[in-house]
Amino acid sequence: MGQLALQRVSPLASLPRRLPSLPPPSSYSPSLLFATASRRPRRHGLYLVRAMSSHIVGYPRIGPKRELKFALESFWDGKTAANDLQTVAANLRNSIWKHMADAGIKYIPSNTFSYYDQMLDTTAMLGAVPSRYGWKNGEIGFDVYFSMARGNDSVPAMEMTKWFDTNYHYIVPELGPDVEFSYASHKAVDEFKEAKALGIDTVPVLIGPMTYLLLSKPAKGVDKSFCLLSLIDKILPIYKEVFDDLKSAGARWIQFDEPILVMDLDTNQLQAFSDAYSHMESSLAGLNVLIATYFADVPAEAYKTLTSLKCVTGFGFDFVRGLETLDLIKGGFPRGKLLFAGVVDGRNIWANDLSASLKTLQSLEEIVGKDKVVVSTSCSLLHTAVDLVNEVKLDKELKSWLAFAAQKVVEVNALAKSFSGVKDEALFSSNSMGQASRRSSPRVTNAAVQQDVAAVKKSDHRRSTEVSARLQSQQKKLNLPALPTTTIGSFPQTTDLRRIRREFKAKKISDIDYVQAIKVEFEKVIKLQEELGIDVLVHGEAERNDMVEFFGEQLSGFAFTSNGWVQSYGSRCVKPPIIYGDVTRPKAMTVFWSSMAQKMTQHPMKGMLTGPVTILNWSFVRNDQPRHETCFQIALAIKDEVEDLEKAGITVIQIDEAALREGLPLRRSEQEFYLDWAVHAFRITNCDVQDTTQIHTHMCYSNFNDIIHSIINMDADVITIENSRSDEKLLSVFHEGVKYGAGIGPGVYDIHSPRIPSAEEIAERINKMLAVLDSKVLWVNPDCGLKTRKYSEVKSALSNMVAAAKLVRSELIKEVNKRGRRKRTWKISDKYLGVWFRGPSSCRLKFLVNSFRSKVSHSLFTL
Repeated sequence: MGQLALQRVSPLASLPRRLPSLPPPSSYSPSLLFATASRRPRRHGLYLVRAMSSHIVGYPRIGPKRELKFALESFWDGKTAANDLQTVAANLRNSIWKHMADAGIKYIPSNTFSYYDQMLDTTAMLGAVPSRYGWKNGEIGFDVYFSMARGNDSVPAMEMTKWFDTNYHYIVPELGPDVEFSYASHKAVDEFKEAKALGIDTVPVLIGPMTYLLLSKPAKGVDKSFCLLSLIDKILPIYKEVFDDLKSAGARWIQFDEPILVMDLDTNQLQAFSDAYSHMESSLAGLNVLIATYFADVPAEAYKTLTSLKCVTGFGFDFVRGLETLDLIKGGFPRGKLLFAGVVDGRNIWANDLSASLKTLQSLEEIVGKDKVVVSTSCSLLHTAVDLVNEVKLDKELKSWLAFAAQKVVEVNALAKSFSGVKDEALFSSNSMGQASRRSSPRVTNAAVQQDVAAVKKSDHRRSTEVSARLQSQQKKLNLPALPTTTIGSFPQTTDLRRIRREFKAKKISDIDYVQAIKVEFEKVIKLQEELGIDVLVHGEAERNDMVEFFGEQLSGFAFTSNGWVQSYGSRCVKPPIIYGDVTRPKAMTVFWSSMAQKMTQHPMKGMLTGPVTILNWSFVRNDQPRHETCFQIALAIKDEVEDLEKAGITVIQIDEAALREGLPLRRSEQEFYLDWAVHAFRITNCDVQDTTQIHTHMCYSNFNDIIHSIINMDADVITIENSRSDEKLLSVFHEGVKYGAGIGPGVYDIHSPRIPSAEEIAERINKMLAVLDSKVLWVNPDCGLKTRKYSEVKSALSNMVAAAKLVRSELIKEVNKRGRRKRTWKISDKYLGVWFRGPSSCRLKFLVNSFRSKVSHSLFTL
């Protein structure tokens, strides 16, 4: 690709037109709210500044119709050049800035755009490139940048994990005492200049130094106890260089995102935060400084530390999820400082209750003064859909309840105008009618569902038999080899497959033709798995558009958008359903497809379901009742599906809970309650199945070590869990002595990278797992589903995975034979299960894998 700078494109090159799908605010919606936004007056190409104070923390960068996604993937596939990608990106940035300026926003952010991830952008800015990528110096270009994000043919990608409690993933910096930091990406300055050339004065946004360091990890080879904050003095000089460049370019404001402040930081961490900003004070002279926090309340001690900083002009707080923040401000707010009040929800799609928000703003005014309050979003709008105007299929009533990112910009400005004494009475009246419509609509509440949920709270819904006994019953039925292989669920979603689903949805092909097309895809996927030698099969999910949307479309209480895409990571976008009412399952959702797939093979075929917590956390959830009430409703619907699958003869059922960890509250004091109801919801789904029915679950791309006991408490028979991309961090919890008696499959390779690991590399990973896990419970599988990969990559990677499993099996046999313990430890009897597999020399070995005598030494060989 060449060492191309991430953002070296002329700011005016082919950029004057607005993207067709991002119209001016006046056409957002038939609702009055979006029909009354005025355009900003211009003078000689410059935007005049209004007196009102309004601010947006950040904005979606993917585009109203995923323009960035398609440009990225075209570039990665070599179909387009870097200049093409840069032009699409520049058009997106400029249309976003113009949209905010036209809506009347005073403080418009820049540098919130990213080609992949804002934390990765900060890593590039600091020159903190791991040595394996071969970067030496100079401006970091696309080749190094995307290698860090995605890996390449020779080296793996950096770890990816969830951004706080959202479904957005960030690239985790790898740091250590020997990292040499340098100013290696000028993206923040370039974007500021780009906006300025359009006549728009922006607020450059940087990830704050504390958030950056505390969300990093010690690099491979660095002691895990290494203090990341010890690097603060090494990175601050780079930040200062950025400040100097921004001031030279004419910047008057700078925004530091420090969401880490909502976490439970200790005294030393808070002192380091205070020292860091005090150290930067002289370098920040000439800039107005905003520190933005979001996603939760700022704890009292952190609030005190934050508001004591002298170099800060304004403080941003989340008044949507930060329910106690108002009380903190009542207790004291620094005189003369600005309060950026995040009253418009940046994480959901419900229209703001303007009257309620105005009351909150008036309460704040009484404390800090009207001229000191700035109306803002609760967090970046990155976490919500882009533009409601593109939703032509939603009914009028439901649409009147919603606001996407483009509409939330208008809401912010409407509140700012009203707060400044220019209240649009018609607009507020229309908004009030929409709020009343939602509260009274009969489509929202189902009394029978409410009664069912009240009843489930009376039991803990545990299966009656211990997992160890269940596993024995299941093995007698399934007859699996040691280290059984499987995949997580999805197989590649090809262009033809997506076309077939689109045509079926548009009624261009018949039900019969559609079923036949999906059946052919099933046969292809099943045949491939059988040829590779995989033990427990999946049908590949050809009939599914998305693991949440597929189920939501068949449940009551859900609505769906056409273009409500939200970035998950890089070019990967999801289209969360909207849960607007009580949830029920009108009919079976997967039984037809799973039964069809099972008839195509003699191998066990997983029935694939998405769990209630994941459906909840990956949806836009109603905010008019507690989240756990909605989750229990979904759990009861999934329970019905599980039992119907079992009746249809499906003996292995996977209930994915990929987002269990994601929903964990950021404050420790709130975590126990969440884990209790989330785990309970999962147990509801499978509490009544037979012992011989094996229940799997799957989790991915989060830090699970701190909730391992809750995972055990889920009481699943087998859990598959991401492990390889996080550098096998999961295994450390077992090194620390945690005992896990159920089946477990830590992922052996990263599916989000095009890199294909060798059989030897995977075998090495399996052996690391065997050092801490009993081979009787260990499974071999990828990190996650294969939906985003190509078939050529999947075939090679799975072939190597199966070869690695067979290699380790054969080594285990050799170890037993070498020590001469086989005859003394095993007694051939009908009660032992003989399982055949192909060894490396193509001979067939009879391998005894179950019901070993308890005296077998684990240090010798446990299987």
